[in-house]
Amino acid sequence: MHKSGFVNIVGNPNVGKSTLMNLLVGERVSIITSKAQTTRHRIMGIVNTDGMQIVYSDTPGILRPNYKLQESMLNFSRSALADADVLVYVTDTVEKTGKNDFFLEKVKKTTSPVLLAINKIDLTHQKELEKNVAEWQTLLPQAEIIPVSATHRFNIDYLKKRIEALIPDSPPYFEKDALTDRPARFFVTEIIREKILLYYQKEIPYSVEVVVEQFKESPDLIHIKSLVIVERESQKGIIIGDRGKALKKVGSMARKDLERFFDRKIFLEMFVRVEKDWRNRDSILQKFGYI
Repeated sequence: MHKSGFVNIVGNPNVGKSTLMNLLVGERVSIITSKAQTTRHRIMGIVNTDGMQIVYSDTPGILRPNYKLQESMLNFSRSALADADVLVYVTDTVEKTGKNDFFLEKVKKTTSPVLLAINKIDLTHQKELEKNVAEWQTLLPQAEIIPVSATHRFNIDYLKKRIEALIPDSPPYFEKDALTDRPARFFVTEIIREKILLYYQKEIPYSVEVVVEQFKESPDLIHIKSLVIVERESQKGIIIGDRGKALKKVGSMARKDLERFFDRKIFLEMFVRVEKDWRNRDSILQKFGYI
């Protein structure tokens, strides 16, 4: 009998959901930075064996929305509660239990098995961890609690085993050689956006969207033309930098990662355009796949 199921990963920002997702999938599917709101979409990573297909899903960090883009991000996380065969709720030893309790109330009502992964246990000691586990047992009594350290890969194999044990009998949902439901262009935008998050400070990265305008493949080269969207002229200046130095640096960082990702030479062109208040405009959010 073949087993297949959707394993959806949810939790607050900066608890290590994307790091955990990449470890479970065994490939770099989600971008990772120390900044909140790094993940904006619901991203699937597919693990196939002869008798099993696990469709992992990374989701944006839960937050109370301040603008329409964040509303869409929260909707991606809510949708993950509805179609999960197994729900992995990720917290860590740093954040307070019960943060964003409005979402926790929804998790309590789910009928799917819940695995609660307490991440970053390398940053605490045994007594604190025991206290943490007890608090979570009270908050989410139906959850099975699994302490992990994604950075040190501690207890990840056990988490995988528990997930595999809970996957229902079903034929595969995707082709057996599929790694993700996303096209190549999506990973181009994510890798460029990751470099912007790493290179620029404060509000700039959150006002940015990346669009791939051209993706031309030949046997030994991929020619990519990308557009960085910002909300204000002043942001455009910061992205480009003095004599284009900042944009050139980000382009160079992205190109190296893209060459590793596609295992081919990359010719990357980057341009910057202003779209005023794009994070609150339905037409643009729809165009970028948020609605």
